[in-house]
Amino acid sequence: MCGIVGYIGHHEAVNVLLDGIKRLEYRGYDSSGIAFVENGLLRCEKAVGKISELEKKLDGNNFSAHIGIVHTRWATHGAPTMENAHPHVDCNNGIAVVHNGIIENYDYLKAKLKREGHIFKSETDTEVLAHLIEKYFQNNLEMAVIEALKEVEGTYGIAVISPKDPQKIVAARRGSPLVIGIGNREYFITSDVSASLEHTRDVVYLDDNEVAILTMNHYETKTMQNTPTYKKVEEVLWNIDMIEKGGYEHFMLKEIHEQPQALRNVMRGRVEGDRGLVKLGGLISCERELREARRIVIVACGTSWHAGLVGEYMLEELARIPVEVEYASEFRYRNPVIEEGTVVIAISQSGETADTLAAMREARHKGAKLLSICNVVGSTIAREADCGIYLHIGPEIGVASTKAFTAQITVLYLFTLYMMNLKYSHTTTSSDMVKVIQSIPDKVQTILNMEKEIVELARIYKGSENALYLGRGYNYPVALEGALKLKEISYIHAEGYPAAEMKHGPIALINKDMPVVFIATRDSVYGKILSNIAEVRSRGGRLIAIASEGDDQIREKVDHVFYIPKTADCLTPILSVIPLQLLAYHMAVMRGCDVDKPRNLAKSVTVE
Repeated sequence: MCGIVGYIGHHEAVNVLLDGIKRLEYRGYDSSGIAFVENGLLRCEKAVGKISELEKKLDGNNFSAHIGIVHTRWATHGAPTMENAHPHVDCNNGIAVVHNGIIENYDYLKAKLKREGHIFKSETDTEVLAHLIEKYFQNNLEMAVIEALKEVEGTYGIAVISPKDPQKIVAARRGSPLVIGIGNREYFITSDVSASLEHTRDVVYLDDNEVAILTMNHYETKTMQNTPTYKKVEEVLWNIDMIEKGGYEHFMLKEIHEQPQALRNVMRGRVEGDRGLVKLGGLISCERELREARRIVIVACGTSWHAGLVGEYMLEELARIPVEVEYASEFRYRNPVIEEGTVVIAISQSGETADTLAAMREARHKGAKLLSICNVVGSTIAREADCGIYLHIGPEIGVASTKAFTAQITVLYLFTLYMMNLKYSHTTTSSDMVKVIQSIPDKVQTILNMEKEIVELARIYKGSENALYLGRGYNYPVALEGALKLKEISYIHAEGYPAAEMKHGPIALINKDMPVVFIATRDSVYGKILSNIAEVRSRGGRLIAIASEGDDQIREKVDHVFYIPKTADCLTPILSVIPLQLLAYHMAVMRGCDVDKPRNLAKSVTVE
């Protein structure tokens, strides 16, 4: 993986492709490459590092191509080298392929193709596809692709071109997203709608085991059995401004500051504070199963998993429903028990997370009802769920998720109130419980207005190499999320723990060089967290507290304190995480890190 853009149309293709792939730089990559057909020949250029290195190779040339494909690679098979970069070509430079996913039986296929005389130049699994298509090519590119893919085991989103069938891009999908962009006498195939948004907002989402054929004048889709499919054209609601930095130095900082409006967007049309009502239209088709639900299992990865933990606490405390939160990557491999009355909720910002999608499919196989919480409309997870809730927060470009986390918690709170009404119809969610969430965006803005305090804190601790984040109750998941943000973008080793567990091991790490961040708001376990602070202080640790406004008591017990507004315990994570997002961001910037494209990470993890 990571980014695919294909173009065929009346514009010069090379510049269109480069502009498109730059829109996907945020997804993370280590090399890039482009292939295009010009004057009846296939030309391919590759570069290690940033797309700017590829541009240097192409600079100064006048191109006349009207068809091509481009790719950014996040290494899975083989190191980031010129040979391993995409596109990959066949023996005779007559087929070029870009690919996201993993070909699981590539060793077998490669050995077989070598025996047949094919010569390989890379360590990748993808190169197998170019040679397989070459093997089956008989002047019809789509039929060669279909025949080749019949031998393939694994996941793929591919785009293929050939000078031997020069007016055609063939794409196919199984487990890795692809979208057709429909322009004015031009067509795109991309792994993310952002890449073609400058040219068109009309798109078609490919389903698994579908093939797309794009020509100058039209597009068509079909199954792997060569049966035509008829797809709905959908309009992307995002606009080009939403995927620009808007004057901020980084997308991550922009998205941190977008959170007040993002949370308002989450709630728009869904809450009526005066009546204490929550309306979630995307759940209507599952209302009976949700009312009868005996147990909820949340599957997610990374930041979404942390949001799921907050949701577990909410649902169990307020709606009195048993909840388990599972790492999606482990769920499908441990033969989980799915009983009658089990609802599985999949949480994913992108809606394409491979592990979460696989967990959903395992749950469906075992008979669960599937609900999704996603941000990207038309994503695979959203389409495969029985019902779902969209975040509606606009694109999140920064690799380190920020606004999606707070939006997911907001949705989980709304879902909790919805379930309270649904399961206990004799009661109505109080207007106070709805009004408290409606007040959250303004409180987030209050925290953002105090950013200068966090900048000073970052300046003090930017040289740290280790950090510990501790919280209890609703703030334990915040400790996990704060530590994840710091290590993701600053490369400082950080761990999040339940504060009470510190003395069962991590306390051995405490010394004068170790910053320890406590999320210590005035909640039901405040007294306990003060005891944990004392344990660290007695061992010389440097103490930072995120505390509730008006708490003068804690100032005497820590080295630094940052105050946040008061709110209901269950909504505190939305507020307490904001200073931790800002702290991670500013420490990373001061250390010279590329916060939007941290090393080794990808925004949408579409391989297991």
